[in-house]
Amino acid sequence: MNKIEILQRRLPDCVDAFLTTDSVTRFYLTNFKSSNGFLFVTKKNAYFYTDFRYIEAAEKECIGCEVSVDPYKSAVADIIEKEKISTVAFEDTLVTVAALEGLKKNFPSCTFVSVGTLISDMMSLKTPEEMEKVRKAQAITDKAFAALLPLLRPDMKETDVAAELEYQMKKFGASDKSFDTIAVSGTNSARPHGVPRPVPLEKGFLTMDFGCIYEGYCSDMTRTVVIGKADADMKKVYDTVLKAQLAAIDAVREGMTGEELDRVARDIIYGAGYEGCFGHGLGHGVGLLIHEPLRISALGKQPLAKGHIFTIEPGIYLKGKYGVRIEDMIQMTENGPLDITGSPKNLIEIV
Repeated sequence: MNKIEILQRRLPDCVDAFLTTDSVTRFYLTNFKSSNGFLFVTKKNAYFYTDFRYIEAAEKECIGCEVSVDPYKSAVADIIEKEKISTVAFEDTLVTVAALEGLKKNFPSCTFVSVGTLISDMMSLKTPEEMEKVRKAQAITDKAFAALLPLLRPDMKETDVAAELEYQMKKFGASDKSFDTIAVSGTNSARPHGVPRPVPLEKGFLTMDFGCIYEGYCSDMTRTVVIGKADADMKKVYDTVLKAQLAAIDAVREGMTGEELDRVARDIIYGAGYEGCFGHGLGHGVGLLIHEPLRISALGKQPLAKGHIFTIEPGIYLKGKYGVRIEDMIQMTENGPLDITGSPKNLIEIV
């Protein structure tokens, strides 16, 4: 059963059809990636409309739908009349007010209702094929980190480190980076989402948060090394973060919530005297999007289930001094939780 067929079965009885122009949703449902497209799914049929640039590729690659280059407005209006469609669902978090008003104007006979979390719930539970793509994306990211380590020098710039990681990921088969690469050193590492600067690496911690896209699916990992030698305080910070991460990974169980998992790591960090220095959640869902709705944080009420993929990334950030974060990706498989990140986590000093 393809994903459009699954969607058709899950559409509420009160809904006659679903539409989207969102590029990620279109790719998820049809397996075809393009910058232009309109997908219209009824209870029995599915239709994909795109422009001349993509029509040949769409005809070969789209799964589960008819493909046409015709203007979608007139074509969809005909389908609405033919299939007696009166209620159409859309993704309210992805449609602007202006776009919704446009839909109402183009299809005045229809009532438009939110599909809620139907699509995001489908996306959060990965198939074995999707899990394999994420594993391949993460394998590329691990290879990039391994290739970077012997190249790291104290005289490199933060922007050089970020550029090298991105080059290595593409060299090993990535189609793109999955987010803006973070490579921050010294005082800049105290900023969880600091921006790489065109300045030589500061002595102290160098935190690198990076990932890639492979066949549409994302990877995400963070490693922190030391430029120079680590003193006792730095070792304590690093060891505390590592202890918290390993404890959280070991605690992962099907059925537990993101809130419960977050507490495992947070209690260790706060108990070591760093209360208030871990200001973000422990992790997030990953898939076609680098941040998917699954929350591994104090706000995470959803139970972990087979098919979920998420990060575990505790950190300690001391303002004006330095910061440490360590991040792995976890898959909830048929055989239990699996850490798919293979890069070393011992404290590495670059001298």
